[in-house]
Amino acid sequence: MTPRATVVGSGPNGLVAAVSLARAGYDVRVLEAASRPGGGIRSEAITVDGFVHDLASAVHPLAATSAWFRAFGLADRIEWLVPEASYAHPLEDGPAAVAWRDLDRTTDELGEDGRAWRWMLEPLAADLDSVLAVTGGSILSAPRHPRALARLGVRVAATGLAGPPLRTVHARALWAGVVAHAPARQPSLAGAATGLLLAAHAHTATGWPVPRGGAGSIADALLADLRAHGGVVETGVTVRDLAQLDRGDPAAGDVLLLAGAPRLAATLPGVPAAYARAVRGYRYGPAVAKVDLALSEPVPWRDPRVSSSPTVHLGGTSAQIAAAERAVLNGRLARDPYLLLVQPSVVDDTRAPQGGATVWAYLHVPLGSTVDPTDLVLRRIERFAPGVRDLVVGRHVARAVDLAASNPAAIGGDGLGGSLSLTQLARRPVWSTAPWRTPVPGVYLASAATAPGPGVHGMAGWHAARTVLHDAGRPTGLGDLFDRSRLRE
Repeated sequence: MTPRATVVGSGPNGLVAAVSLARAGYDVRVLEAASRPGGGIRSEAITVDGFVHDLASAVHPLAATSAWFRAFGLADRIEWLVPEASYAHPLEDGPAAVAWRDLDRTTDELGEDGRAWRWMLEPLAADLDSVLAVTGGSILSAPRHPRALARLGVRVAATGLAGPPLRTVHARALWAGVVAHAPARQPSLAGAATGLLLAAHAHTATGWPVPRGGAGSIADALLADLRAHGGVVETGVTVRDLAQLDRGDPAAGDVLLLAGAPRLAATLPGVPAAYARAVRGYRYGPAVAKVDLALSEPVPWRDPRVSSSPTVHLGGTSAQIAAAERAVLNGRLARDPYLLLVQPSVVDDTRAPQGGATVWAYLHVPLGSTVDPTDLVLRRIERFAPGVRDLVVGRHVARAVDLAASNPAAIGGDGLGGSLSLTQLARRPVWSTAPWRTPVPGVYLASAATAPGPGVHGMAGWHAARTVLHDAGRPTGLGDLFDRSRLRE
């Protein structure tokens, strides 16, 4: 009899787990609370007809290098648009700092800090597959690739304890902007690890790519493969209590995978009290608040080189970014917040009508914030692109409280699956070398709240599916599901 797999949540990790198990011969059913599947990889016209916005993730360095997505052949199913500038950081006094894919160009522009920037990132970018093998699972597991681990560890310690070995305003801002993708104190070990991984991707052939047509193209590719292997998706289904869910017969090999907030596992019948306390005590925050803009023209950046990059960090100097993030971590809204802005239409002509531009920007806010971020966002952009307000023809606002209401996994508006501290990178969401397995037979966790953490890489979903296959005594290699020629050792 064919075993059943029920997956709660259809974000990237849920869909990766579902595709993996469907290919392994399971009868897969995915339950999604929203009206459309895809979770954080959806794209819709939410402002004005003709402008396509990504509802969450938009730029995908980790998807392009993910071991699972490479085996899946994602690059053959969607079109990656890879900009020459991975990310840009405008400054009020002087030209913008730019992280070009070309490391030599970047270090030349950084001048006296070029050598330090190269020391930080060149060894990681040159051996990125080994770095990803180190960071792509639970950090409590036995170490793989010890040389890559040592190179990464030295740089995390050097940049995370005393701050980066950079002196100039431009280089320090370029570093602080990428570190601030993780809402953590600067400097910190967790922030440094995030910054090094993302910045290393910036100087590789795949860079920081944008999928043509939007992040929804990734979801479409996953859904097409899932359905081709017999899987089904049911939308509009909100699961709040697992005691009410038919999860089949674990004795017959039926399994349940939770690709949302791990606290849902506390509602399992028979769950040990200690485990229920652990997942309920897992910490979240800060949250995000997001504004999508439809513009009649591209953003009029004071430094036109900023138009070379889909990804822009707006936060001023490294000291200003650190102060803004510290305020949020202390439960306050920053007066001059750090913004992560994406302008995909600079490389993707399908995202806006001719001559127009699609832009989104988010800032970190306290959990559950009800603040409308529109004025903060537009005021911040105006400092580096005067006149942008006059170009707005449509907008869509998602406060932290709105994000929490629309996505059961986004507790309080936290879009990263839990706070990013060194402790929670190890305890994600429990202390375990296999955090994807719960103590209840046949039930597994498959979200960004499990190792290796946030990002559209699908590895949490794959590890959950792989743990299912291991427990069932089945083959657990990517080569058992996909064309082996796509695999890298």
